[in-house]
Amino acid sequence: MMIVGAVDIGGTKVGVGVVDDQGKVLSACQSLTGQDCEYSHGLDLITGMLRDCSQSSGVEMSGIGIGSTGPVHPFRGEFGDIDFLPKWRGRNLVADLAGVFKVPVAIENDADAGALGEAGWGAGKSKTRLIFITIGTGIGGGIILDGRLYRGVDQSHPELGHQVLDPSGPLCSCGFRGCWESLAAGPAMASWFEAEAPPDYPQRKGITAKRICELAAEGDEFALSAVRREATYLGLGLANLINLFTPDAIVLSGSVMKSSALFLDGIRETIREGCRFVPFDKTELLMASLGEHANLIGAAMVWHHRFGNQLLT
Repeated sequence: MMIVGAVDIGGTKVGVGVVDDQGKVLSACQSLTGQDCEYSHGLDLITGMLRDCSQSSGVEMSGIGIGSTGPVHPFRGEFGDIDFLPKWRGRNLVADLAGVFKVPVAIENDADAGALGEAGWGAGKSKTRLIFITIGTGIGGGIILDGRLYRGVDQSHPELGHQVLDPSGPLCSCGFRGCWESLAAGPAMASWFEAEAPPDYPQRKGITAKRICELAAEGDEFALSAVRREATYLGLGLANLINLFTPDAIVLSGSVMKSSALFLDGIRETIREGCRFVPFDKTELLMASLGEHANLIGAAMVWHHRFGNQLLT
């Protein structure tokens, strides 16, 4: 059995586990980090947790896979201009972990890791042309074409959340206005609601996307209007991807998609309106299926895809 150490690096915490070659997490743990975390401290945390997980499972690791908030340089192993962990920029976790554990190590952007996990062991298994989209605090994604992770020039990761849907829309952190992320991520949904709700609306201030969905499920009319708007913008972004790639399936993940039942009809209607020149009805919309350890499972598949030369079919 091939056992892989898995590392999931987010903006506020690091998760670590060991995963077998069927995508089963044998052991897992996590630790908080935060923007002030020094790289040396993070490296110590990760190495310690990998040792603990390996020992508690009674297994030896054949390699280590990493999925990280980005940007990252997958073949150099370095962190790029990473906003959430500024003190990690330019550091090489791949080389450092390989030096400690004497095993091959691979890293990918966390959305690419999510795509690999769902394509290998999740909802997208057997789909050779797959797009994975996660919708939460931001919008990100990864693309699998002909069983392999798609990479751009200089092995770069496509920023699917920064396609422009409305150039007169809200300013995005990328510099453009009206990006998909600035219109349809969870905070964007909440910002629109707070700005547009009637002045006397009782739950207007500090509203969250989660609370909007709860109110919509209870029949609140203004919350339902926010849900319809959200479904339209989600549908527009997905329609663009279907027109461009005509994939077998799109797998949807992230905190906003926990309320997918509120959005799917509207998403599908928007896709029907804008994709008549391609066989859009052949593209399945699927919900991510790997559960609470999805990020670790994706990180493990990063290693298999890189070193196992594994086609995702």
